[in-house]
Amino acid sequence: MKIIEGKILSPKSKIAIVVSRFNKSINNNLLDGALNTLKRVGQVKDDNITIVWVPGAYEIPLIVNILSLKKFDAIIALATIIKGNTSHFEFISSSCSSEISSISIKNSLPIIFGILTTNNIEQAIERSGTKLGNKGIDAALSALESINIIKYIKNI
Repeated sequence: MKIIEGKILSPKSKIAIVVSRFNKSINNNLLDGALNTLKRVGQVKDDNITIVWVPGAYEIPLIVNILSLKKFDAIIALATIIKGNTSHFEFISSSCSSEISSISIKNSLPIIFGILTTNNIEQAIERSGTKLGNKGIDAALSALESINIIKYIKNI
């Protein structure tokens, strides 16, 4: 019986992180968590990490799609979408989620959805480094593990 589990160490991996400037203070916390995890836990070198800032979450799928054609082992998408009084939240959240998933599957590339979709700013703050941890850390761990699972499967 073969059991495949990804390891976290991935020092030679090339990873892109796409980050929204909208809600930048929260997204900076997500980015800090992701970077710290990639470098300290995954031992990914600075030269192998590319950060791309975009205006908002809606622009992330386009940039992720372009980056997916480059030589990255994984892409991490980081943003914060906070529900307001209009249906804008649903359109942006749904579009980002489905497009990122589609690009990932189409290219057999781990694209990690580190986009917070919250009802209010308090929930966003809790998920970016306080009570509920930092979802940027979780996204980085998912990227590292996915990279190694894919490498293992390709070598079977």
